[in-house]
Amino acid sequence: MIKVMSVFGTRPEAIKMCPLVKALEADPVIESVVCVTAQHREMLDSALAYFGVKPDYDLNIMKRGQTLSSITADVIMGLEPVLAESKPDLVLVHGDTTTSFAAALAAFYAKIPVGHVEAGLRTFDRYSPYPEEINRNLTSKLATLHFAPTELNRANLAAEGITKNVFVTGNTALDAFVYTVKPDYTFADEKLRTLDFENRKVIVLTAHRRENQNGGIENICRAVLALSQAHPELQFVYPVHLSPAVRNVVFPILSDKPGIVLTDPVDVADMHNLLSKAFFIMSDSGGIQEEAPSFHKPVLVLRTETERPEAVEAGTVKVIGTDFDRVYAEAETLLSDTAAYRKMADAVNPYGDGHASLYIIDAIKKAL
Repeated sequence: MIKVMSVFGTRPEAIKMCPLVKALEADPVIESVVCVTAQHREMLDSALAYFGVKPDYDLNIMKRGQTLSSITADVIMGLEPVLAESKPDLVLVHGDTTTSFAAALAAFYAKIPVGHVEAGLRTFDRYSPYPEEINRNLTSKLATLHFAPTELNRANLAAEGITKNVFVTGNTALDAFVYTVKPDYTFADEKLRTLDFENRKVIVLTAHRRENQNGGIENICRAVLALSQAHPELQFVYPVHLSPAVRNVVFPILSDKPGIVLTDPVDVADMHNLLSKAFFIMSDSGGIQEEAPSFHKPVLVLRTETERPEAVEAGTVKVIGTDFDRVYAEAETLLSDTAAYRKMADAVNPYGDGHASLYIIDAIKKAL
């Protein structure tokens, strides 16, 4: 038996790691162990419950006013006794969160090999996204096995001298659709059940990143308000992050406005089915850049750069920043120019075939 411990702590990580955990649990030669840090608490628990994943260890580190330093320290200190007790053969971490970097460092201190899921993404700007760009760079330096979603991600690692034990697998984000997307789906969120997908175009908005909290989210909200006023036939849906830094900007501008629905963060199934039914998406999320193209939905990326240039090259996403005029104009183009819309909607998703988890497990067996 190969003992594999999966460590994650945020909702986006859970959405991408739970399909892998389920596949690990089903494999006869792997003993799967799950440790969550709960860097996010409520949003993490929602994803775990949906996939039916029960952690073996829960560090429960989330606290009011937590900082990047406190998260890093709490994860390292919390994992030390867990690793000593469990003694896994491999620790899997995902992507670019502070949990991932700190867990990889804790495993390194314990001399346990690290497998990095979603390895090789880069913007080449250490402060954007912050702190994710440095988190994933440092995790790559600590990892033994690197599971890169695309050939470009492999090339990024090779440029840094990382060429051994690099496996191109696709992205596990697509694996989750088997569990979440249903043709006869009924939304759990009451507000989402009020949307009229048959007769009105629904535009999904998400914005929460740290680098957009200094004026960017305000610009986005004001552009969306202007669009809703110019197009009363549209419905905008914004699941608003629980961070006060986000909510204190969003609600004063967009709450109680016609054509705009604000919700709390929705569970993974609601979100995936919402994406599948939307007309297009405006988002600063990384995961949505991978997920929405599978449903042939254009994504306007509310950032100045992306670590997912494959999607830009494929034409499934467009990076537009957060300037009011640019956000308004790019959305207006998708609403009025059918050819521009179809060019993005019909592009092929570059992130794999929905079987990344199985490719990762096969690579683990070959490597260990």
